[in-house]
Amino acid sequence: MLALSCATSAYPTHALRAKVPVRPSSRVSVTINNHLDHPFVPEVEKAVDSLYSEFRAVDNLVAQNTARVLKAFQNARVGSHHFGGCTGYGHEEAGGREALDQAFSEIFGAESAVVRSQFFSGTHAITCALFAFLRPGDELLAVVGAPYDTLEEVIGIRDSHGLGSLKDFGVEYREVPLAEDGGLDWHALKVALKPQTKCALIQRSCGYSWRRSLSVNEIGKAIKMIKLQNPNCLVMVDNCYGEFVENIEPPMVGADLIAGSLIKNPGGTIAPCGGYVAGREKWVKAAAARLSAPGLGVDCGSTPGDIMRAFFQGLFLSPQMVGEAIKGSYLVAEVMAAKGYKVQPLPRVLRHDTVQAVQLGSRELLLAFCEAVQRSSPVSSFTKPVAGSTPGYASEVGHNLRYLYNACKRFYLAKLHSNRTL
Repeated sequence: MLALSCATSAYPTHALRAKVPVRPSSRVSVTINNHLDHPFVPEVEKAVDSLYSEFRAVDNLVAQNTARVLKAFQNARVGSHHFGGCTGYGHEEAGGREALDQAFSEIFGAESAVVRSQFFSGTHAITCALFAFLRPGDELLAVVGAPYDTLEEVIGIRDSHGLGSLKDFGVEYREVPLAEDGGLDWHALKVALKPQTKCALIQRSCGYSWRRSLSVNEIGKAIKMIKLQNPNCLVMVDNCYGEFVENIEPPMVGADLIAGSLIKNPGGTIAPCGGYVAGREKWVKAAAARLSAPGLGVDCGSTPGDIMRAFFQGLFLSPQMVGEAIKGSYLVAEVMAAKGYKVQPLPRVLRHDTVQAVQLGSRELLLAFCEAVQRSSPVSSFTKPVAGSTPGYASEVGHNLRYLYNACKRFYLAKLHSNRTL
C-alpha cells in the first residue's frame, strides 16, 4: 500500500513507478504511473521543500506530546476492557469512563476532567462551564474581544428569545476590545476587572475572527493580571483548536477551567462526537452537574463501546493529527501568500492553534475555494457545497462550508493539477 502523508512530505522524495510484471511471450505491457512522479503542483512542491525546518519543529512537538499522552494512558492503567463502553445509567467503571477522565486530566495538567459523548459540541461544553461559574448579578468579562459566534446567544449578545441565555438569568457581560495589532490589549486588561466580575473568558483561538491566536504563555500572563486585580475571579479558557499545538495547556498556567470539542483536535479525527471540560475538580463537578443534574455529576453517562474505543484511540493519535494540521496550515499560508492573498497567521509564524485564515476577497472566490476543497476530498467529492444558515451562527455559513476549517488544511496535499486556476 502506498500512502502520501504530510508527515514525511518535508523530506527528499523519490520517484515512484510500479510496473506490472508480464511473461516474455505476452503482447501486453501495463505501466501504472498515476502521476506519482509529481504528486504536487510546482508551487506546492517548492513550498514543501522550503518548510523543512518548520516541519521538523512540528515533528519534535508531536514527539513531546505523544510521550505525555502515552505516560497518562499508562498511569490510568488503560486496558482493553475499557473499550467495551456501557449502557443504561453508565455507572459501570468497566466501561472506561473514569480511565478516560483520568488520562485526559493528566494530559492537560488538570485536577479533574469530564469527557463525554453527551456534549454536543465545544459550544455546549463551554456553556456548561460558564453556567458552573456564574450566578445572577455576576459579570462575565470576555478578555480577547468578541467571543466565538455560537456563544453570542449563550451569553445574550444576540437575543436567545427567552430560551435561557446568561443574560436571561441576570448575568452581565462586558468585553475588552482587541488592540490595534489584533492581539490582546494588555493595557486595557490591567484595569478591566471589577468587584462583580466573577468569570473572565479567554478564547485561545482566533476562531472566525481576523486576529492573532494566543499562546499558552500569553494566557498565563493574562491569568496573572486578572487574579492580581480580583483574586476571586475565575478564568475559563475556550480551548477549541488549541489542544496539542504547544507542549503545555492552559490549566498548567492557572486556568480554572478549559472546555472544547472532541470533533476537533483531541478527538484525533476519529472521535465521532463529544466534548470535554477540565480543570479544578470543584468546577469540573459543577460543569458536569450542568450537563446532567445536581447530584449526578461525573458519575453517570453511558457511552457505547464503539464510541468509547474511538475516544481512547482518537486521544492517543491526536498529537500526530494536530501535527499534520499544523504542517497543513504552514503550507496553505506559504502558497496562498505567495499568490498575493492575505493570510493569518503569516507564513512561518509559530502556530498557537490549527486555524489558518485566508482572505479571498469575495463571496464568489470563497465558494469556488470551498468547491475545490470538496472536489479534492476522498468522500463526497461529487457534491457541491452550498452556503446557508447553521444553528448558532448569525452569518451565512452552511454545514458543508464549515468543513472548510479542516479540509482547507489538506487542500494542497492532493493532486491539484486541475485546480490551478484558483
